[in-house]
Amino acid sequence: MKMLFDFFPILLFFIAFKTYDIYVATITAIIATFVQVILFWLKYRRFEKMHVITLVLISVFGGISIYLQNPLYIKLKTTILEWVFALVFIGSQYIGDRNIVERMMSSAMAAPAHIWKRLNFAWAGFFILVGFVNLYVIYNFDTETWVDFKTFGMLGMTIVFVILQGVFMAKYVIQDDDEETTEEETK
Repeated sequence: MKMLFDFFPILLFFIAFKTYDIYVATITAIIATFVQVILFWLKYRRFEKMHVITLVLISVFGGISIYLQNPLYIKLKTTILEWVFALVFIGSQYIGDRNIVERMMSSAMAAPAHIWKRLNFAWAGFFILVGFVNLYVIYNFDTETWVDFKTFGMLGMTIVFVILQGVFMAKYVIQDDDEETTEEETK
């Protein structure tokens, strides 16, 4: 459900682009992201940092695109956001006791420190790569292709990366005591 909630501004952007144009899509994405931030606050009484960062970036770069009637700026927002994510992951490696990946996944996995570090840097590298691929698409394809890439290509890249991460981390998954007991009883 959270993934759908996080994805709905992109989906609305895609629909508005296919129905109207990049500028209507940009306005739609700004409004949808604002609504996303407000709904999250109403439900949890707090703001999620990445939602707020996305709102600021899409408002600034989307606003510049609309004002200058140049879609380049809304396209660049994606690369900048991916690189901000990379910086957050890299920074988390050096700030605090645990990096961001370990903080998010340690309740489900027990891995040595060097594995958490490797996985954290893998995520940072992934975000950097996606930012560069976005730049490649921006400068080598038309806006319609970029919108399709942003909507489906980036999602596909993320799904493949998460599956590969899952394969790599499977041996570190914490088993429930009930599952272990059931397996031992059947032997």
